[in-house]
Amino acid sequence: MKNTPAVYAALFLGVLAISTSAIFVKFADAPSSAIAFYRLGISALVLLPFLLFSRKRLREVRSLSRKQFLLIAFSGILLGIHYVMWFESLRYTSIASSVVLVCLQPLFSLIFALILFREIPRKSSVVGCLVAIFGCFIIGMADFRISGMALFGDILAFLAAGGVALYFITGQKVRESTGAVTYSVFSYGIGTAFLLIYALIRGDALAGFSAGTWAALFGLAFIATIGGQFLFNLLLKRVSATAVTMSILGEPVGTCILAYLIFGDVVSLQQFVGICVILTGLAIYFLWPALKGADHGDKFLRNLDLSVDEKE
Repeated sequence: MKNTPAVYAALFLGVLAISTSAIFVKFADAPSSAIAFYRLGISALVLLPFLLFSRKRLREVRSLSRKQFLLIAFSGILLGIHYVMWFESLRYTSIASSVVLVCLQPLFSLIFALILFREIPRKSSVVGCLVAIFGCFIIGMADFRISGMALFGDILAFLAAGGVALYFITGQKVRESTGAVTYSVFSYGIGTAFLLIYALIRGDALAGFSAGTWAALFGLAFIATIGGQFLFNLLLKRVSATAVTMSILGEPVGTCILAYLIFGDVVSLQQFVGICVILTGLAIYFLWPALKGADHGDKFLRNLDLSVDEKE
């Protein structure tokens, strides 16, 4: 993968994979804490052999500085907190309200990148971000509500968006000097430990699930997490966290399409309009700089090499 179209394809595949999250969660008859726990735990265990049976990666682990390890641990805790706040928000507010507010993550990424890395976004990046977020609001506005306990849920979803944005921003920094497998195994493992403590405190069941639920949990791990989130971690060395969170705004589009194909859920006119607006925003963010022949500033339009030897 040595050119820009291949990177577009990688981001597209990542978004398609992560779009299955809501589908698998719908099939999983288990507490939300258990779903999150197994999603990260299984993913960490699957990636672990690629760490343990690689001398290069083991040397990398031994050479990790205290600062690097703390950043990785911070990243894993952020991911766990994101899941906790997002799932908890669903107890108090509507699914649409929660999803729409979580879609604010690229806006957080732009702000964090400006504050932490002094990355000044292009105007087209800001415009594309706002247009795509508006598309998410169109999809969810029919069920959007801010009142009573729903306000508490909306606040949790808002904080969840900030948490996952900071997770990717931290990952962008860590990936400058750490391989994707090493970073993912440790961050997923620490996130799993955090979620285990949370589930035990709540007294949620972690076993006794049906075969269908276990299949959904493994699907979440293998497809949504390794096929989606891990792929984003892999790309973080070559694209910005903002580019990743912007691409994730395509998740509602993929979820709507998959829901139609799997469950026969009809896409309403409002959802269709929202999907078109989201795609317009993504086009402005990713394609406009290329059409203008400008340097994107997100490292996204450079010639990239994601070959097997250098993919980390």
